[in-house]
Amino acid sequence: MPDVMRADLWHSMADAAGLINADGTIGETIYGQMTALATRTGAVNLGQGAPGTDAPAELIDAAADAMREGYNQYAPGQGFPALLEAVAQQRQRDFGQEVSAQNVLYTCGATEGLTAAILALLPRGGTVLAFEPFYDSYPAAIAAAGGSLVTVPILPTPEGGFAPDWARFDDAVTAAESVPSIILINTPHNPTGFVFDAEDLSRIGDAAVAADAWVLTDEVYEQLVLDGTPHVAPAVAMDDSTRVVTVSSAGKSWNTTGWKIGWVIAEPEVREAIQAVKQFLTYTASGPLQIGLARTLSGDSSFVTDNRTSLRQRADVLVPACRDVPGVVTSTPAAGYFTVVDFSALTDLDAFELNDLLARRHSIVGIPVPALCRSGSPAHEAYRSSIRYSFCKSAADVDRGAQLFGDLAAELTRDPDALRGEY
Repeated sequence: MPDVMRADLWHSMADAAGLINADGTIGETIYGQMTALATRTGAVNLGQGAPGTDAPAELIDAAADAMREGYNQYAPGQGFPALLEAVAQQRQRDFGQEVSAQNVLYTCGATEGLTAAILALLPRGGTVLAFEPFYDSYPAAIAAAGGSLVTVPILPTPEGGFAPDWARFDDAVTAAESVPSIILINTPHNPTGFVFDAEDLSRIGDAAVAADAWVLTDEVYEQLVLDGTPHVAPAVAMDDSTRVVTVSSAGKSWNTTGWKIGWVIAEPEVREAIQAVKQFLTYTASGPLQIGLARTLSGDSSFVTDNRTSLRQRADVLVPACRDVPGVVTSTPAAGYFTVVDFSALTDLDAFELNDLLARRHSIVGIPVPALCRSGSPAHEAYRSSIRYSFCKSAADVDRGAQLFGDLAAELTRDPDALRGEY
């Protein structure tokens, strides 16, 4: 048969996303690997950020009604007008972002929105500047577009939070050899939960103007700020909102990650360029689900508020249990689904080795944070022995995880060296 490497774009994308094994074979994503590890060892899976609680009955009923009403064929390429209008209203209502339905494009989840935007807006050979750790679809999309990725680390602070390395940011946006064509912001940030405030975003916006760069945002956790700090939409905080391309979805806020309903918001001519790419990826999908979400978004549902409260309650179970492990540093999540636990004071093992040991000995699986970093980068080194644990799982899984961390704490109290040495 013909050599599959004759056209190696697929391999470049997989390599950029860290999917090429040492022997050259193609591996699973880190999320798939850790789910398999949990299954193999019988461990509680606190890895992938997939909600352990269901979507609200009212949303499911609205989608079912749409199916019975006949919304079962191709939806318009831009998305059903009802969804586009509902998203525009939601952005204005929740974040003060002035949006017309003509600015909105339905995408098959936020991942497609991000990928289509990068393919549409990144010049061949151009640079994307992103904050690290990052979602693994970013480098794959950049590779597909023929560009390169430059990263700025978001690092732990002495106060127990996180902050971007702004000195590295300033260097990156002014480097003559790699002035960015796109600055990509994930806020609230996965996995740290860091929330960029208005001052941070204004700084990035000014840098984008100076570099003549687009600002591409990943705001999928926008409704899940847990510490009372409001989410600030970059398009609202930045003086030149016309260069901002907003991406978000319903998956995290409405517990519908499998529905794949996302959206891009941009100036009409920019939206059209992104749609020109997107229509040859999926064209359209999820017709009755679009209608169901549109009706629920436009109603008076309290689910998003209730979901946020539930997540905070589950975080209040898992995070203290992690923090009780002697010697670890556990983040207090400001937003999102995750806490980051730094085991570096307890072990010389890296996060991958440690995660494997904890799965086999203590039945706990998370996501090694270095898997979300560039090999050898400052972020990769800073998070060398850090693991991301998810509290979006079911209450039963979170309770079990907390109990298992309690058992780990007890073992380390008896034997402080239990995580050192061979694994």
